[in-house]
Amino acid sequence: MKTKLSAFVLLFLMSVVSVNAQLDRSVQPKPGPEPTISLEVPSEFELKNGLKVLVVENHKLPRVSYSLRIDNKPIATGAKAGVESLIGSMLGNGTTSIPKDEFNEEIDFLGASLNIGISGGYAATLSKYSERILELMADAAINPLLTQEEFDKEKERLIEGLKADEKSIDAISGRVGSALLYGAKHPYGEFVTEETINNVTFGDAVAFYEKYFNPNNAYLVIIGDIDLSTIRKQVKKYFGVWEKSDIEIATTLPAISPNAQYTQINFVDLPNASQSSIAIRNNVDLKMNDEDYHASIIANSILGGGGEGYLFKNLREDKGYTYGAYSSLRANRYGAGSFSATAKVRNMVTDSAVVEALKEINRIKTEMVDPQMLKDTKAKYVGNFIMGLENPQTVASYALNIKLNNLPQNFYTTYLQKINAVTADDVKRVANKYMKSENARVVIVGKGSDVIENLEKTGIPVKYYDKYANAVEKPVFSKPIPDGVTAQTIINSYLNAVGGKDKLGAINTLLTNADVTIEGAPFKPKAVIKAMAPNKESMEMVIEGMGTIMKQKFDGSAGYREQQGMKIPMTDDEVTGKQSEKGLFPELYLEVANMKLESMTKVEGKDAYKIMVTKGDEVSSRYYDAETGYLVRTESTSEQQGQSITTTIDFSDYKDVNGVMLPYTQKITTGPQIITLKSTDVKFNEGVTEADFN
Repeated sequence: MKTKLSAFVLLFLMSVVSVNAQLDRSVQPKPGPEPTISLEVPSEFELKNGLKVLVVENHKLPRVSYSLRIDNKPIATGAKAGVESLIGSMLGNGTTSIPKDEFNEEIDFLGASLNIGISGGYAATLSKYSERILELMADAAINPLLTQEEFDKEKERLIEGLKADEKSIDAISGRVGSALLYGAKHPYGEFVTEETINNVTFGDAVAFYEKYFNPNNAYLVIIGDIDLSTIRKQVKKYFGVWEKSDIEIATTLPAISPNAQYTQINFVDLPNASQSSIAIRNNVDLKMNDEDYHASIIANSILGGGGEGYLFKNLREDKGYTYGAYSSLRANRYGAGSFSATAKVRNMVTDSAVVEALKEINRIKTEMVDPQMLKDTKAKYVGNFIMGLENPQTVASYALNIKLNNLPQNFYTTYLQKINAVTADDVKRVANKYMKSENARVVIVGKGSDVIENLEKTGIPVKYYDKYANAVEKPVFSKPIPDGVTAQTIINSYLNAVGGKDKLGAINTLLTNADVTIEGAPFKPKAVIKAMAPNKESMEMVIEGMGTIMKQKFDGSAGYREQQGMKIPMTDDEVTGKQSEKGLFPELYLEVANMKLESMTKVEGKDAYKIMVTKGDEVSSRYYDAETGYLVRTESTSEQQGQSITTTIDFSDYKDVNGVMLPYTQKITTGPQIITLKSTDVKFNEGVTEADFN
């Protein structure tokens, strides 16, 4: 029954209606004049404590922004990695003279924004409140309210975040990929663990602030409706009391790990992964003042800068392997730039996706880009660049870039000219220089039992690592199935574990109330789910303050979904599928001929039997805990808008309901969408009538 309830929630998520405006594209618009960039040259002054101030007057709107940058070299914190995150999260929450709540309330009252972190801060406000916001910003930076109580809260919050990321393919890929790319002792390669966080004391956090958060290497960029004379006095008044630090800071960075000697797969096994994370990575020595910089931007845009890129067109639009495939080519003033091409794909196409991604990287290195694509890519980039100039933070970052990256004063005034001057030859040249597919690490985090066999067939050498970038031997992805264990004995064990055939067979109706969490959504619906044997189903979702947002009904012969005032009947195929269901608990009706015991594998670190179930043309997988007998996971694939979508449902938190064990928690993963269904109340044979399914 529980798997059927999950299907209701999935259909709710997939019921999204998009309306596209119809545009007349028969007439090509006339090109406008080539845009020019005119950035004001900032006025500059420096305080005695070393704070460097850049001021750009702009009186178009009555607004002022302040960008504070602490320009330390990258810092490695070793056994206390995470200390910078802890102290950074404590800054900007009050001062020694203003309590946290009063501080935040005043900023809200003034309609301003103010954020402080360990690398600086940002504030924006109306001109008439600009001096007060500058005063609050200085007070928060110089006299932060640092307490043991707040430290303990932030520490607990950070550890909880780490625990939540333990099974995240994105978090693991980022951690392992960076550690292998730069080296685990490099500031860009080290990572935070629960152990390193627990090594950090409140005193360590305060000491880190005192050592690294000071005006010696700080910049303050002020943009907006101000005049230089007035702002100079105000900055001296509020930031002039910031004491210069005499603590010596190491300036030598650890060496970066060399690129791989040959293309290789660096694989991390995550048995619970429903998809694979792929990241093709290599180091580059690229700086903003290099002559290749502008060409590298366009080359990356062509390869994987968006929906028009080679990677997206191939892996998403042509093959349907993923929701998106992108690349990045990052410059770095310390010589620690990087290239990466990334995608998250279904397990079964992991090997194919790797091959196709490498093919597209090699394509941009060996083939001349189509002239029209080059033209369109440059035009799109120019448009986005110009739009970005509307943001004061962007303008502030440009002013700082000129200072910090040793750029000529006309770097941005000639920026678009240099972008438009990029040729197809330039694209091919920089692609060969920086996109080193022949020396790349293909970092893959995924379910080894599903993907390794085919990855090995690609001919690319595979090396294995744990979740913390330590080299390991090739894992054992499946265990021998014990003698006497068959698909039928596993199903029998499940039925006995949850209460027995007689008790399950006596259940004619089921009423479930549940809390639904949709990852990334600002709301948390409540669901009321009703079912009646053999196949009648109803679900209604309600959000407090909004009422019923979705209904779905099936009365045994017809059904519909209703959402946002639209009522959509079930298709003939959907009706046929519903009618084929024989009862509330599928295991009561599974036939030996339709089941195959595939393997013994791991689910959430525990041994589980994997059974393949065939139903017509559909094949799905069901996983049963080898110790408890409980159903712990199902996997199925369906076609949605021409693409194959894999849905994984994890079952946990089994509880006794009138002698029957049911999973009260279900985690449903469909592509990038993750929802959690937590039952709050379950009732058998009461609270459900025929009228509920109309």
